[in-house]
Amino acid sequence: MGTQLVILAAGEGTRMNSDRPKVLHEVGGLPLFGHAVAAGRELEPERVILVVGSGAEAVRAAAAEIAPEAEIVTQTERRGTGHAVMAAAEALKGAGGDTIVLFGDTPFIRPETLTRMAEARKSGHAVVVLGFEPEDPLRYGRLVMQGASLDRIVEFKDATPEERAITLCNGGVIMAQTELLLELLGGLSDDNASGEYYLTDIVALARAKGYGATAITCDPIETMGVDTRAALARAETVFQERKRAEALETGITLTAPGTVFFSHDTIIGRDAVVEPNVVFGPGVTVETGARIRAFSHLEGCHVGQGAIVGPFARLRPGAEISNDAHIGNFVEIKNAEIGEGAKVNHLSYIGDASVGDRTNIGAGTITCNYDGVFKHRTEIGADVFIGSDTMLVAPVKVGDRAMTATGTVVTRDIEPGALAIGRAKQETKPGFAVRLFDKLRAEKARRAKEG
Repeated sequence: MGTQLVILAAGEGTRMNSDRPKVLHEVGGLPLFGHAVAAGRELEPERVILVVGSGAEAVRAAAAEIAPEAEIVTQTERRGTGHAVMAAAEALKGAGGDTIVLFGDTPFIRPETLTRMAEARKSGHAVVVLGFEPEDPLRYGRLVMQGASLDRIVEFKDATPEERAITLCNGGVIMAQTELLLELLGGLSDDNASGEYYLTDIVALARAKGYGATAITCDPIETMGVDTRAALARAETVFQERKRAEALETGITLTAPGTVFFSHDTIIGRDAVVEPNVVFGPGVTVETGARIRAFSHLEGCHVGQGAIVGPFARLRPGAEISNDAHIGNFVEIKNAEIGEGAKVNHLSYIGDASVGDRTNIGAGTITCNYDGVFKHRTEIGADVFIGSDTMLVAPVKVGDRAMTATGTVVTRDIEPGALAIGRAKQETKPGFAVRLFDKLRAEKARRAKEG
C-alpha cells in the first residue's frame, strides 16, 4: 500500500489583509501550497488531496497548474484541523496504506523530514507526529512524551501549567495508517476551549485503543507557518537564504549573494557566475560557465554554456540563448532563439524571432512583432550584420550573410548575401538652423516681457 497526501489549504487571507486565499501568496515565485505539494511528492504518493475553503475556485485554478494530479475537496465550514481532514475522509475511503497531512501555509518542510516520518511509521508506530523545540514555545501545542512514545498532544489553550512548561511543540504534520486515521476522525470532539475539532486529538484516541505513537523532531524553521504579510516576508528571506547557500555549495559564484533572488525552480550550472542584483523568475535554466551580469532580470528562459547576459538585460519567457551568445545592456529578448556566438549587445528588443549563429545585432534594433492583434515572427539567418537602428517589420526573413544599413526599416525579405537600405532621403538646408533658433529665442523673449 502506498501513501496518501492530504494538504490543508482552506485558510483565508484575512490576517494578510488580502482578498486572495492565504495559500496563493507566493514564496520564491510559487504559491505557498505548492511548496507543500513539492515536499510531499518526494514520498511518491498514490494520490494528492487538496482541502480548500474560502476562494476555492482560485485555489482550484492554481492547483490545475501546480498539482494537476490533485483531487480537490471542499471544507464548507472552518471548524479546526480535524474538521478539515474530515472533509477528505470520503476521498480516503478504501485507499489503504498511510496518510500524511501537511499544511498549505507551511512551505519549509523538508522531504528528508517526511521520509524520517515514513520510516517511523514502518517501524511500527501507528501515528507519527512532527515536533520541534523553538526558543520560545509561545502558544504552540505541546507534545506529552513518555520516553520515546508520544502520549498525547495538548493545545496551549487547554494545557495545564505543567504541560505548558514542556518545550517540545507540535509541528502540525501528522502521518498515520489510513484506515486507523479514518476511524479516529470519527471519535473527535469539539468539547474544548476553541470549540473546534483538533486533529491532534487522534494521538490520545490512538493510544486509548492500544496503538503506538511517536514524534520526529525537525529544525523549527521547517514548521514556520505564514498567515501575515510580515510572516510572508520572513518566509521569502528564509527561502532566498537557503537557495543562495545551495548555489554556493554546488559551485556557482555569487559575487554579492544577498542581492541575488532565486525562484523555486531556478537551475544554474556549475562555474556559472551571477553578479549583484540579479533576479531569477520562474522557469530559468543557466548552463555551466555562463555569466549573468548585474541588474538583469530573467524568467522562463534558457541560457547556454559560456553565454553572457547583461548588465541590465531582461530575458522574458521563451528566450533561448545559445552557447557563447552575448546579450548586452538594456536588451530585451522574448520568445526568441539567439544562435551560438550571436551578439545583441545594446539597447535592442528581439521578440518572436530567431537569430542565427554568429549574427551581430546593432544597437537600437527592434523586431516589430505585434500589429495590435497578432504576433508575427522575424527570422534572421547566420553571419548576418544588422545595422544600428534597424526596424524589422514582421513577418520578415533575413538570409544568411545579409546586411542592413543603419536606420533601415525592413518590410520585405532580404535574400542571402544582400544589403538592404531603407531610409528616407536626407535633405540639408544651409543656415536654416541658425535662423530658426533666432526666431524662437526672440519669441521666448517677447513672451517673457509680456508675462
